[in-house]
Amino acid sequence: MSALRQVRGWLAAKRRFQFCLTVVMVAALTAACGALLMVPNSVLPKIRAVVPGSDTSALNASDPQVAKLHQLMDSYGKVVAEPVATGAGKVGIVLGHPARQNDIDILSSELASATLAVSSLWGTDWSQAPVVVVASGPAEFAALTNSTDLVPAEVAASTVSDAFHPGTRPTGQRVVFGPEAGRRLGAEGLKSVLRHELTHIAARAVTVDGSPQWMLEGFAEYSAHRGAHRPIADIAPALTTRARSGNLPADLPADALFEPASGEAAAAYEQAWSACAFIADRFGEPKLVTLYRQLATGPKDQPATETLLRQTLGTDYRTFLTDWRSWITSRTTEGA
Repeated sequence: MSALRQVRGWLAAKRRFQFCLTVVMVAALTAACGALLMVPNSVLPKIRAVVPGSDTSALNASDPQVAKLHQLMDSYGKVVAEPVATGAGKVGIVLGHPARQNDIDILSSELASATLAVSSLWGTDWSQAPVVVVASGPAEFAALTNSTDLVPAEVAASTVSDAFHPGTRPTGQRVVFGPEAGRRLGAEGLKSVLRHELTHIAARAVTVDGSPQWMLEGFAEYSAHRGAHRPIADIAPALTTRARSGNLPADLPADALFEPASGEAAAAYEQAWSACAFIADRFGEPKLVTLYRQLATGPKDQPATETLLRQTLGTDYRTFLTDWRSWITSRTTEGA
């Protein structure tokens, strides 16, 4: 009997030891998890998916476009893929190569806020799961944009979509940054261009090719700089310099001026931005969005534009130009 009591005592002691050990381990793990939750995000390692070229199924099984882009980009080197939660259950992604890691990091850190900013202006009737790509060189840029006409030295980024009929949902949309975009633009420039290009993606479904460039590009530029609270001299330096010398735009910029070969592309973009900023300031952002939707339905001659300005803003064309120029003068002389 004494032996039996000894065995029972030993078993009871063992169970007490195991129970105590379990309690200690649970307490230690709980403390460790609590400490981890208190560590700032900047201290934690960033999760990054580096795809070696062949194993892309896990990231791309639900998105044929991303899988296709991976396959195309594989021939230019190892692919870095950074998924980004953009809100409302949507996930965007930034793709590139290790040599452009800095640009990839800047764009992925900005993608969620840029998507939200565009939606707050345009509305949520677009994918809100953007695909952004950073090319490694001119050849890859041409392959990703399906164009040999775009020169990365002249175009920092381009928005691409598959062919589609107006009124249907565009597919294959992506923003493609050139290989030197980060070096040329810097971090703030990359962020502004990202918002500009995402605005084109958001509005693409209602935008017909050949619509007035002053509205298409001016609206995207307005979206890019909206809420930045930067002086006009920073956003539109050429326009500011000209306005301070009394050289104000005689008219809204013609489509041809937006081409790099015109030599006036930078000025045209700045004038277009100022026209849209003036409309938003004087008539309100909802009116600006409405006017975009009306002007983006195809080519417009001046009489058609005059009619839409009168219907939407309640002003005639000449008065619009006069008030716009006065707005430029007042903004460019502030603090001069």
